[in-house]
Amino acid sequence: MSSVTNESTTKADLRPIDREGLLGFAEKGRNNPGARGTNTVHTVVEGQYRTISHVRGHEVVVDEPLHLFGQDTAPAPAEIVLSALGGCLAVGITAVATWKQVSLSKVELHLEGDIGNPAAWGAGGHEPSPEEMGIQAVRVRVDIEGDAPRETLDEIVQRANYFSPIGNTIRNPIDFEISLL
Repeated sequence: MSSVTNESTTKADLRPIDREGLLGFAEKGRNNPGARGTNTVHTVVEGQYRTISHVRGHEVVVDEPLHLFGQDTAPAPAEIVLSALGGCLAVGITAVATWKQVSLSKVELHLEGDIGNPAAWGAGGHEPSPEEMGIQAVRVRVDIEGDAPRETLDEIVQRANYFSPIGNTIRNPIDFEISLL
């Protein structure tokens, strides 16, 4: 669901991306649809539930809130997932708008996710099915403004959603393996 507005007042456009570079990237994808990249993250536990993930020279800190026995020093893992989804959708909205030559002056995403953790991360002695655990529902509301009619802005949001790599990771089953080093 999106909340889309088209205001007639003058607003500053958001910083644009390189349209020619974007179109070149899209062309490479069309020419080699089976190509895959690999993202690499190294996560280190500091203590309790606090972790630091090292990503291309950046750090992402994760913790749990006090009511879940963490230190509440950073977002929880599910909040990071929602942040990744929000970031991915925002990238897609920006890319689709650039492709359609629509200037945007505002893009804000409001995300909510309902999460189940009845097994206390596997430590609770309860054995629910995997389908009962994790994020069970996601709601995203988009506040967007740009130099296009409401229908076009909504089309941009819907297309970004449809093609979102993180959105599709959440929606679709993926191969997943875990093992000791």
